[in-house]
Amino acid sequence: MKSSLVLGALVGLAAAVPTPQLIDLDGVAATDIPPVGPSSDVMVAQPDTFDAAAASKEAAASVEAASTKVKRAEGDCAPQPNGYGPKATPDTAEGFLAFPTYSDQSSGAPIPQGYARTFQGHTGSCEQGTYLGLHFLKTYDPYLCQQKCDSHPDGCTSFNLYFERDPSVDAGPACPNPSSITTIRCTLWKNTLMTVEGAGNVGQWRGPEDANGKAFQVVIAGSNGYLKDAPPPSYPGYTGPTRFGGAINAPLAAGNVDTYMGYKFYANGDYSQCVAACSAQTAYNARHPPQDGSPPKRCTFVNAYLLSKDNVVQGIYCSMYTQVWGPEFATNYGQYRGTNRYTVANSYGYALA
Repeated sequence: MKSSLVLGALVGLAAAVPTPQLIDLDGVAATDIPPVGPSSDVMVAQPDTFDAAAASKEAAASVEAASTKVKRAEGDCAPQPNGYGPKATPDTAEGFLAFPTYSDQSSGAPIPQGYARTFQGHTGSCEQGTYLGLHFLKTYDPYLCQQKCDSHPDGCTSFNLYFERDPSVDAGPACPNPSSITTIRCTLWKNTLMTVEGAGNVGQWRGPEDANGKAFQVVIAGSNGYLKDAPPPSYPGYTGPTRFGGAINAPLAAGNVDTYMGYKFYANGDYSQCVAACSAQTAYNARHPPQDGSPPKRCTFVNAYLLSKDNVVQGIYCSMYTQVWGPEFATNYGQYRGTNRYTVANSYGYALA
Protein backbone atom coordinates (compact mmCIF):
# COMPACT_ATOMS: atom_id res chain seq x y z
CA MET A 1 0.00 0.00 0.00
CA LYS A 2 1.53 3.28 -1.06
CA SER A 3 1.00 6.04 1.44
CA SER A 4 2.43 9.27 2.72
CA LEU A 5 2.31 10.52 6.29
CA VAL A 6 2.88 13.95 7.77
CA LEU A 7 2.33 14.38 11.49
CA GLY A 8 3.00 16.60 14.46
CA ALA A 9 3.06 20.30 15.21
CA LEU A 10 5.21 23.00 13.70
CA VAL A 11 8.13 23.75 15.97
CA GLY A 12 8.22 27.43 16.84
CA LEU A 13 4.85 28.21 15.26
CA ALA A 14 3.05 30.99 17.08
CA ALA A 15 0.66 29.55 19.65
CA ALA A 16 -2.22 31.64 18.36
CA VAL A 17 -2.16 30.08 14.89
CA PRO A 18 -3.41 26.52 14.23
CA THR A 19 -1.30 24.17 12.15
CA PRO A 20 -2.39 24.40 8.49
CA GLN A 21 -4.88 21.64 7.67
CA LEU A 22 -5.15 22.31 3.96
CA ILE A 23 -4.73 19.56 1.40
CA ASP A 24 -1.03 18.81 1.05
CA LEU A 25 -0.84 18.35 -2.72
CA ASP A 26 2.92 17.84 -2.63
CA GLY A 27 2.49 14.99 -0.18
CA VAL A 28 -0.31 13.47 -2.24
CA ALA A 29 1.82 13.66 -5.38
CA ALA A 30 4.71 11.95 -3.59
CA THR A 31 2.93 8.67 -2.93
CA ASP A 32 5.69 6.81 -4.77
CA ILE A 33 8.24 7.62 -2.05
CA PRO A 34 8.64 5.23 0.91
CA PRO A 35 6.16 6.03 3.69
CA VAL A 36 7.43 8.17 6.55
CA GLY A 37 7.16 6.45 9.92
CA PRO A 38 4.75 8.03 12.41
CA SER A 39 6.28 10.52 14.79
CA SER A 40 4.84 13.26 16.92
CA ASP A 41 8.05 15.24 16.32
CA VAL A 42 7.93 15.39 12.50
CA MET A 43 7.29 18.87 11.12
CA VAL A 44 4.06 19.32 9.20
CA ALA A 45 4.73 20.02 5.52
CA GLN A 46 3.40 23.31 4.21
CA PRO A 47 0.85 22.84 1.42
CA ASP A 48 0.24 25.28 -1.41
CA THR A 49 -0.71 28.72 -0.15
CA PHE A 50 -4.47 28.57 0.08
CA ASP A 51 -7.02 30.26 2.31
CA ALA A 52 -9.76 27.68 2.90
CA ALA A 53 -12.08 30.18 4.55
CA ALA A 54 -11.70 32.58 1.64
CA ALA A 55 -12.19 29.76 -0.86
CA SER A 56 -15.31 28.61 0.92
CA LYS A 57 -16.60 32.19 0.95
CA GLU A 58 -15.84 32.52 -2.75
CA ALA A 59 -17.68 29.29 -3.51
CA ALA A 60 -20.63 30.47 -1.47
CA ALA A 61 -20.59 33.81 -3.28
CA SER A 62 -20.93 31.98 -6.58
CA VAL A 63 -24.19 30.51 -5.35
CA GLU A 64 -27.12 32.84 -4.89
CA ALA A 65 -28.91 32.10 -1.63
CA ALA A 66 -32.09 30.09 -1.87
CA SER A 67 -33.83 32.81 0.09
CA THR A 68 -33.78 35.07 -2.98
CA LYS A 69 -37.44 35.55 -3.78
CA VAL A 70 -38.63 35.68 -7.38
CA LYS A 71 -42.01 37.35 -7.58
CA ARG A 72 -44.66 35.11 -9.06
CA ALA A 73 -48.12 36.54 -8.59
CA GLU A 74 -48.12 40.34 -8.51
CA GLY A 75 -47.42 40.86 -12.21
CA ASP A 76 -45.92 44.30 -11.55
CA CYS A 77 -43.26 44.07 -14.30
CA ALA A 78 -40.42 44.15 -11.76
CA PRO A 79 -37.10 42.91 -13.20
CA GLN A 80 -36.35 39.33 -12.16
CA PRO A 81 -32.91 38.27 -10.84
CA ASN A 82 -30.47 35.41 -11.34
CA GLY A 83 -30.39 35.29 -15.13
CA TYR A 84 -26.81 34.00 -15.26
CA GLY A 85 -27.31 31.26 -17.84
CA PRO A 86 -26.78 31.56 -21.61
CA LYS A 87 -29.80 32.92 -23.44
CA ALA A 88 -31.36 30.83 -26.18
CA THR A 89 -32.14 32.10 -29.64
CA PRO A 90 -34.78 32.44 -30.87
CA ASP A 91 -36.33 33.63 -27.62
CA THR A 92 -39.20 31.17 -27.56
CA ALA A 93 -39.98 28.06 -25.55
CA GLU A 94 -39.30 25.95 -28.64
CA GLY A 95 -36.00 27.75 -29.22
CA PHE A 96 -35.01 27.16 -25.59
CA LEU A 97 -35.67 23.42 -25.76
CA ALA A 98 -33.69 23.14 -29.01
CA PHE A 99 -30.76 25.34 -27.92
CA PRO A 100 -27.66 23.09 -28.17
CA THR A 101 -25.65 24.85 -25.44
CA TYR A 102 -27.88 23.40 -22.74
CA SER A 103 -27.58 19.82 -23.93
CA ASP A 104 -23.84 20.26 -24.50
CA GLN A 105 -23.22 21.51 -20.97
CA SER A 106 -25.48 18.84 -19.53
CA SER A 107 -23.73 15.98 -21.33
CA GLY A 108 -20.27 17.40 -20.62
CA ALA A 109 -20.85 18.03 -16.92
CA PRO A 110 -18.73 15.89 -14.57
CA ILE A 111 -20.21 13.39 -12.14
CA PRO A 112 -18.85 14.37 -8.71
CA GLN A 113 -17.10 11.59 -6.84
CA GLY A 114 -19.44 10.10 -4.27
CA TYR A 115 -22.47 10.44 -6.56
CA ALA A 116 -24.09 8.61 -9.44
CA ARG A 117 -25.80 10.45 -12.30
CA THR A 118 -29.30 9.02 -12.60
CA PHE A 119 -30.46 10.97 -15.66
CA GLN A 120 -29.00 13.50 -18.05
CA GLY A 121 -30.28 16.11 -20.52
CA HIS A 122 -33.91 15.82 -19.40
CA THR A 123 -36.55 18.50 -20.03
CA GLY A 124 -38.17 18.19 -16.61
CA SER A 125 -37.08 18.85 -13.03
CA CYS A 126 -37.49 16.72 -9.90
CA GLU A 127 -40.78 16.96 -8.02
CA GLN A 128 -40.75 13.80 -5.87
CA GLY A 129 -39.24 13.30 -2.42
CA THR A 130 -38.48 15.69 0.43
CA TYR A 131 -37.57 19.10 -0.97
CA LEU A 132 -34.69 20.81 0.86
CA GLY A 133 -34.25 24.02 -1.09
CA LEU A 134 -33.25 25.87 -4.24
CA HIS A 135 -29.99 27.61 -5.10
CA PHE A 136 -29.35 29.76 -8.16
CA LEU A 137 -25.90 29.16 -9.64
CA LYS A 138 -23.82 31.41 -11.84
CA THR A 139 -22.40 28.46 -13.79
CA TYR A 140 -23.65 24.99 -14.65
CA ASP A 141 -21.34 23.30 -12.14
CA PRO A 142 -22.28 20.00 -10.44
CA TYR A 143 -19.47 20.51 -7.90
CA LEU A 144 -21.14 23.63 -6.52
CA CYS A 145 -24.47 21.85 -6.28
CA GLN A 146 -22.74 18.88 -4.64
CA GLN A 147 -21.23 21.18 -2.01
CA LYS A 148 -24.65 22.56 -1.14
CA CYS A 149 -26.06 19.03 -0.86
CA ASP A 150 -23.16 17.68 1.20
CA SER A 151 -23.30 20.57 3.66
CA HIS A 152 -27.08 20.60 4.12
CA PRO A 153 -27.93 19.89 7.78
CA ASP A 154 -31.04 17.83 7.01
CA GLY A 155 -29.31 15.01 5.16
CA CYS A 156 -29.46 15.82 1.45
CA THR A 157 -29.14 12.62 -0.59
CA SER A 158 -29.60 13.90 -4.15
CA PHE A 159 -29.66 17.02 -6.27
CA ASN A 160 -31.07 18.21 -9.58
CA LEU A 161 -29.19 20.69 -11.77
CA TYR A 162 -30.92 22.31 -14.76
CA PHE A 163 -31.53 25.37 -16.94
CA GLU A 164 -34.91 27.09 -16.72
CA ARG A 165 -36.48 29.66 -19.04
CA ASP A 166 -37.96 32.42 -16.88
CA PRO A 167 -39.49 35.84 -17.63
CA SER A 168 -37.11 38.79 -17.45
CA VAL A 169 -39.79 40.78 -15.62
CA ASP A 170 -42.72 39.77 -13.43
CA ALA A 171 -45.21 39.17 -16.23
CA GLY A 172 -48.46 41.07 -15.80
CA PRO A 173 -51.13 43.00 -17.71
CA ALA A 174 -48.68 45.80 -18.57
CA CYS A 175 -45.94 43.39 -19.69
CA PRO A 176 -47.41 40.13 -21.01
CA ASN A 177 -45.12 37.48 -22.49
CA PRO A 178 -41.86 39.38 -21.83
CA SER A 179 -38.41 38.43 -23.05
CA SER A 180 -36.69 35.64 -21.15
CA ILE A 181 -33.73 35.07 -18.88
CA THR A 182 -32.06 31.73 -18.22
CA THR A 183 -31.60 30.65 -14.62
CA ILE A 184 -29.32 27.80 -13.56
CA ARG A 185 -31.04 25.95 -10.75
CA CYS A 186 -29.75 23.53 -8.14
CA THR A 187 -32.47 21.85 -6.09
CA LEU A 188 -31.69 19.64 -3.09
CA TRP A 189 -33.64 16.55 -2.05
CA LYS A 190 -33.74 13.58 0.28
CA ASN A 191 -35.79 10.39 0.34
CA THR A 192 -35.80 10.19 -3.43
CA LEU A 193 -33.95 7.99 -5.91
CA MET A 194 -33.77 10.98 -8.30
CA THR A 195 -35.22 9.12 -11.27
CA VAL A 196 -36.26 10.54 -14.62
CA GLU A 197 -39.78 9.34 -13.84
CA GLY A 198 -39.79 11.61 -10.79
CA ALA A 199 -38.60 14.61 -12.80
CA GLY A 200 -42.00 15.47 -14.16
CA ASN A 201 -42.03 19.24 -13.74
CA VAL A 202 -41.82 20.41 -17.36
CA GLY A 203 -42.70 24.06 -16.73
CA GLN A 204 -45.76 26.28 -16.63
CA TRP A 205 -47.42 29.36 -18.07
CA ARG A 206 -46.70 32.71 -16.46
CA GLY A 207 -48.79 35.88 -16.65
CA PRO A 208 -51.51 36.94 -19.10
CA GLU A 209 -51.56 36.48 -22.87
CA ASP A 210 -50.22 39.17 -25.16
CA ALA A 211 -51.94 40.64 -28.23
CA ASN A 212 -51.03 37.52 -30.18
CA GLY A 213 -52.71 35.26 -27.65
CA LYS A 214 -49.46 33.97 -26.14
CA ALA A 215 -48.46 33.94 -22.48
CA PHE A 216 -44.93 33.42 -21.22
CA GLN A 217 -43.96 29.74 -21.12
CA VAL A 218 -41.51 28.42 -18.54
CA VAL A 219 -39.61 25.36 -19.79
CA ILE A 220 -36.64 23.32 -18.60
CA ALA A 221 -33.59 21.91 -20.39
CA GLY A 222 -30.31 20.19 -19.57
CA SER A 223 -31.72 18.62 -16.41
CA ASN A 224 -29.29 16.24 -14.68
CA GLY A 225 -30.03 14.16 -11.59
CA TYR A 226 -27.39 13.03 -9.08
CA LEU A 227 -27.76 10.50 -6.24
CA LYS A 228 -25.34 10.29 -3.31
CA ASP A 229 -23.51 7.02 -2.63
CA ALA A 230 -24.28 5.08 0.54
CA PRO A 231 -22.17 6.15 3.56
CA PRO A 232 -19.14 4.09 4.63
CA PRO A 233 -19.53 1.55 7.45
CA SER A 234 -19.03 2.06 11.17
CA TYR A 235 -15.98 0.56 12.89
CA PRO A 236 -15.46 -0.97 16.36
CA GLY A 237 -14.17 1.49 18.93
CA TYR A 238 -15.38 4.55 17.02
CA THR A 239 -18.65 6.41 16.67
CA GLY A 240 -19.73 7.53 13.24
CA PRO A 241 -19.57 7.99 10.40
CA THR A 242 -20.74 11.60 10.68
CA ARG A 243 -21.38 13.19 7.30
CA PHE A 244 -19.59 16.45 6.45
CA GLY A 245 -19.93 18.91 3.60
CA GLY A 246 -16.18 19.37 3.10
CA ALA A 247 -12.95 18.62 4.91
CA ILE A 248 -12.43 19.83 8.48
CA ASN A 249 -10.50 23.08 8.91
CA ALA A 250 -10.40 23.40 12.70
CA PRO A 251 -9.53 26.56 14.63
CA LEU A 252 -7.56 26.55 17.84
CA ALA A 253 -9.40 24.93 20.73
CA ALA A 254 -9.89 26.48 24.17
CA GLY A 255 -6.63 27.77 25.61
CA ASN A 256 -5.14 28.22 22.12
CA VAL A 257 -4.59 24.48 21.84
CA ASP A 258 -3.79 23.16 18.36
CA THR A 259 -5.68 19.88 17.99
CA TYR A 260 -4.45 18.94 14.51
CA MET A 261 -2.08 15.94 14.50
CA GLY A 262 -1.37 15.64 10.77
CA TYR A 263 -2.67 13.38 8.05
CA LYS A 264 -2.32 10.01 6.39
CA PHE A 265 -2.95 9.55 2.66
CA TYR A 266 -3.63 6.24 0.92
CA ALA A 267 -3.59 6.06 -2.86
CA ASN A 268 -5.61 2.83 -2.77
CA GLY A 269 -7.29 2.91 0.61
CA ASP A 270 -10.64 2.90 2.34
CA TYR A 271 -12.14 4.41 5.47
CA SER A 272 -11.02 1.55 7.70
CA GLN A 273 -7.42 2.60 7.16
CA CYS A 274 -8.16 6.08 8.48
CA VAL A 275 -9.51 4.81 11.81
CA ALA A 276 -6.63 2.32 11.98
CA ALA A 277 -4.15 5.15 11.39
CA CYS A 278 -5.76 7.16 14.20
CA SER A 279 -5.39 4.26 16.64
CA ALA A 280 -1.86 3.50 15.46
CA GLN A 281 -0.75 7.10 15.91
CA THR A 282 -2.04 7.14 19.49
CA ALA A 283 -0.17 3.91 20.24
CA TYR A 284 3.03 5.21 18.66
CA ASN A 285 2.87 8.46 20.61
CA ALA A 286 2.40 6.51 23.85
CA ARG A 287 5.57 4.53 23.10
CA HIS A 288 7.48 7.70 22.20
CA PRO A 289 6.32 10.41 24.62
CA PRO A 290 7.57 13.99 24.19
CA GLN A 291 10.93 14.69 25.79
CA ASP A 292 9.59 17.77 27.57
CA GLY A 293 7.45 15.59 29.84
CA SER A 294 4.12 16.65 28.36
CA PRO A 295 1.54 13.90 27.83
CA PRO A 296 1.57 12.19 24.42
CA LYS A 297 -1.14 13.28 22.01
CA ARG A 298 -4.10 10.94 21.54
CA CYS A 299 -5.97 10.78 18.26
CA THR A 300 -9.63 10.97 19.24
CA PHE A 301 -11.09 12.04 15.89
CA VAL A 302 -10.30 11.46 12.22
CA ASN A 303 -11.82 13.13 9.16
CA ALA A 304 -11.68 10.81 6.14
CA TYR A 305 -12.57 11.85 2.60
CA LEU A 306 -11.96 11.10 -1.05
CA LEU A 307 -9.57 13.50 -2.76
CA SER A 308 -9.98 13.87 -6.52
CA LYS A 309 -7.93 15.65 -9.16
CA ASP A 310 -10.07 16.79 -12.09
CA ASN A 311 -12.73 14.33 -10.89
CA VAL A 312 -10.32 11.36 -10.83
CA VAL A 313 -9.94 9.87 -7.35
CA GLN A 314 -6.36 10.15 -6.08
CA GLY A 315 -6.96 8.33 -2.81
CA ILE A 316 -8.36 8.68 0.68
CA TYR A 317 -7.13 11.49 2.92
CA CYS A 318 -7.23 11.06 6.71
CA SER A 319 -6.81 14.14 8.92
CA MET A 320 -6.30 13.37 12.61
CA TYR A 321 -7.17 15.47 15.66
CA THR A 322 -7.02 15.33 19.44
CA GLN A 323 -10.55 16.76 19.65
CA VAL A 324 -13.84 16.04 17.91
CA TRP A 325 -14.98 18.71 15.44
CA GLY A 326 -18.47 19.10 13.99
CA PRO A 327 -19.90 19.73 10.51
CA GLU A 328 -19.75 23.51 10.96
CA PHE A 329 -15.95 23.29 10.63
CA ALA A 330 -16.04 21.22 7.41
CA THR A 331 -15.41 24.23 5.18
CA ASN A 332 -12.60 23.07 2.88
CA TYR A 333 -14.19 21.89 -0.38
CA GLY A 334 -10.94 21.71 -2.34
CA GLN A 335 -8.60 23.96 -4.24
CA TYR A 336 -6.93 24.65 -7.56
CA ARG A 337 -3.32 24.07 -8.50
CA GLY A 338 -2.83 25.76 -11.83
CA THR A 339 -5.61 24.47 -14.05
CA ASN A 340 -6.11 21.30 -11.99
CA ARG A 341 -9.12 21.22 -9.71
CA TYR A 342 -8.85 19.20 -6.50
CA THR A 343 -12.16 18.39 -4.83
CA VAL A 344 -13.35 16.81 -1.60
CA ALA A 345 -16.10 14.17 -1.63
CA ASN A 346 -17.63 11.64 0.76
CA SER A 347 -16.22 13.43 3.79
CA TYR A 348 -17.00 11.68 7.09
CA GLY A 349 -15.85 11.89 10.69
CA TYR A 350 -15.11 9.10 13.16
CA ALA A 351 -14.72 9.81 16.88
CA LEU A 352 -13.10 7.55 19.45
CA ALA A 353 -15.86 5.87 21.43
